[in-house]
Amino acid sequence: MIDSKLLELKNLSKRFPLGGGVFFRPSGWVRAVDGVSFDVSKGESFGLVGESGCGKTTLGRLILRLIDPTSGKIFFDGQDITNLSRAQMRPFRSRIQIIFQDPYSSLDPRMKVKSIITEPLRVNKQLSESQRRDIASELLQKVGLRSVDLDKYPHEFSGGQRQRLGIARALCVRPDLIVADEPVSALDVSIQAQVINLMADLKDEFRLAYIFISHDLSVVHYVCERIAVMYLGTIVEMAPTEDFRVSPRHPYTETLLHAVPPPDPHRKVQPFSMEGDVPNPLDPPTGCAFHPRCQYVFDKCRVKTPSLVGVRPHQFVACWLNQGRGLGID
Repeated sequence: MIDSKLLELKNLSKRFPLGGGVFFRPSGWVRAVDGVSFDVSKGESFGLVGESGCGKTTLGRLILRLIDPTSGKIFFDGQDITNLSRAQMRPFRSRIQIIFQDPYSSLDPRMKVKSIITEPLRVNKQLSESQRRDIASELLQKVGLRSVDLDKYPHEFSGGQRQRLGIARALCVRPDLIVADEPVSALDVSIQAQVINLMADLKDEFRLAYIFISHDLSVVHYVCERIAVMYLGTIVEMAPTEDFRVSPRHPYTETLLHAVPPPDPHRKVQPFSMEGDVPNPLDPPTGCAFHPRCQYVFDKCRVKTPSLVGVRPHQFVACWLNQGRGLGID
C-alpha cells in the first residue's frame, strides 16, 4: 500500500561544463537534466523511461546525491537534502540505495561475497561480525542463493546471480528507496524475468519504493505503478501505468510504445518509424525539444516550450497538441 510521499523533486536541473575556454571558463554547457519535478510515495514503484542520453541515469545519481544539482530541490521524507554535506548525508545513505546496471563491474572482484554484502553494515550499523554474517546469509537465501556462497568471489557467479548479489547488497541496510538503474538490461531475457519477479516480491516483503530506470517499456509496464517519460533532460509525459498503456498523449510516448515488439510473433503490426536522432544537448531546438522528429508538429511547437500540465486525472503531458493546438490555451 502507498502511504505518503517519500521523495519529492522540485524543478531539479543539472548542467555539465564543456571544455575550457578563455581563462578556463566553460565553452558551453550540457543540460543533462532540465527542470524535472515529480514525487514518489512510500511503497511505490516509479518508472523512468527514455532513449539513451536523455538524462535518466544522471537524474538517478542526483537523487542519490552522488552528484550535486545545479538548481532545484530534493526532499526525502520531508527533509531538504539538496545541499547537505557528506557528513550530513550519512544518515540518509542507508535509506536510499542503488542497484547498478552492470552486474560485472559493480562488484569488487577482489572481495568475497560476505565482504561485499556486509560492507554497508560495517559503515552504517553497529553490529558484530557474526550478526553481519547472519544478515548476509539470510539475504542470500531471500534472493535465491545459498549461505555457502558467502565465501565465494564474484567471478564464480553468472550474470543473473551477480545481479542478485547486487540486490542483496542494496537490501542489507533495509532502505526505504532503491534506485534501480537498468537492473536487467545486461541479462538474458529468461534471467530478466527471474530478477524482475524477485524485485517485485522483495518490494512487498520489505515495503520498498523503487525508481526503476529503463529504456524497455515492457519491463517498466510490468514493474511500475506510474511512469514518466524523459526526452532531452525533461519529462514529457507522466501517468499511471494503465493510463499510459491505454491512452498515451505525447507523440514521443507513442513512438516508444510502437517500438515494443508484440508478444505474439504472428500478430501483424503496422510499421512505425521516427525520423532523425536525439538533438545535440549542447544546442537543443527552440520550442518543444521533440518538434524536429514529431509527425504532428505545427508552428507553435517550434517557438514555444510546452510545460507539463494535467490533461486528465493523474496524467500530465508537455505537448501543445494536447493543450489546444496553439489556440491560446497555455
